[in-house]
Amino acid sequence: MDDADAIKRCQQGDREAFRHLVERYQKRALAHAMAILFNRDDAEDAVQEAFIDAFKAIGTFDTSRTFYQWFYVLLRNRCYKMTAGRRPTQTLDESLLLTSQRGVADDTRLALEKALHSLTREEREIVWLKYFSGLSYDELAVHLQIPRGTVMSRLFYARQRLQGKLGGMLIREREV
Repeated sequence: MDDADAIKRCQQGDREAFRHLVERYQKRALAHAMAILFNRDDAEDAVQEAFIDAFKAIGTFDTSRTFYQWFYVLLRNRCYKMTAGRRPTQTLDESLLLTSQRGVADDTRLALEKALHSLTREEREIVWLKYFSGLSYDELAVHLQIPRGTVMSRLFYARQRLQGKLGGMLIREREV
């Protein structure tokens, strides 16, 4: 079953069809929520709540977009609601975001993890989506609902801050 079939079936009241979408996008959504929240438990909660939101709103799905583009807006909003009014944490989640990045030395990975954690959630999100999820500038513009030029500007400044946080440590793009 492809996404379009699953969405159509969901819109016709088939609850089981939604399982396809959850299974297909849950891992990706969790990684994106972790990039914003930096806490696995909160990220899991945000993903679960966002899927509930998506299920409730599937009737309003815009067929000109992919499911994940539409869902990501819900997920992002859910993550931002969770962080509203919270004081930033000073500790990293025990499960590092970058554990899945192969070929990166442990000390480099830890330094990058700490540097990412020190960025604002918006900076961390755009860096994560670009370099860990591999989104293009155009895809970032759609995901973040901002113009392409704004994506380029935000990414430039986020990279600059990230490099500053790394204290001059040079990380090649393919290592990230």
